[in-house]
Amino acid sequence: MDTTLQRPLLEIRTIELHTPFAWLHAGLADLRAAPLPSLFYGLCFAVIGYGLAYALRYQPQLFAAASAGFMLLGPALAIGLYELSRRREAGLPLRLVPSLTAWRNNFHHLALFSMVLMVVFLVWTRASELSFTLFFSGSSPTLADMVRLIVAPDNVSFLGIWLGIGFFFATLVFLISATTVQMMLDRNTNAISAVLTSLQVVATNPGPMAVWAAIIAWATAAALLMGFIGIIVVGPLLGHASWHAYRSLVDQ
Repeated sequence: MDTTLQRPLLEIRTIELHTPFAWLHAGLADLRAAPLPSLFYGLCFAVIGYGLAYALRYQPQLFAAASAGFMLLGPALAIGLYELSRRREAGLPLRLVPSLTAWRNNFHHLALFSMVLMVVFLVWTRASELSFTLFFSGSSPTLADMVRLIVAPDNVSFLGIWLGIGFFFATLVFLISATTVQMMLDRNTNAISAVLTSLQVVATNPGPMAVWAAIIAWATAAALLMGFIGIIVVGPLLGHASWHAYRSLVDQ
């Protein structure tokens, strides 16, 4: 039996409302300390974005859903960035190669949680596609249709519903992943214990964690609106900052 399942939840620290901005500052310091390996991950995020744009160029409704759901996979995609921050904290060399294989020490639980995030992402993508299809009476919208849908004032109700669905999935992922992957990487914890700790973190600090979630959402949205170029820097910054969020919230 996995003995980690029998361990009590760790002590969670209470933080101030402004603490998430300190995480950003610490994340920026990590980015400056390891610019090349950090930006490598940012470039990978951008390549994924452009790959989606090319693969779904004839299906704008799917591309809109995949782009909006990009942040749902963020916790799993940022494992290498967490490892770079962990290595800097431990005084270890900040090299790219060790960060690429950081998942091996807790492969099964990290893979399990990554699969959960992928399922949520796929469900969101399908729900988003269906909402567009229903709005256009069963036909697939063109890019021009999508643009009109976004800018037309009489479509506010549809946009509200679409954004509301996205908000539900984003909130779900945030609740179960605020500190989950970081904890599994740092402590080799099983996925269930890590998710329970993440839920406890958010419940203990609802205000600061809401601020942190808003920062992640707005920064990611701004980066995506820049045509995925912004994600090259914003992705690593948020990844490093998320490691410091874990360190700040979970008692060591």
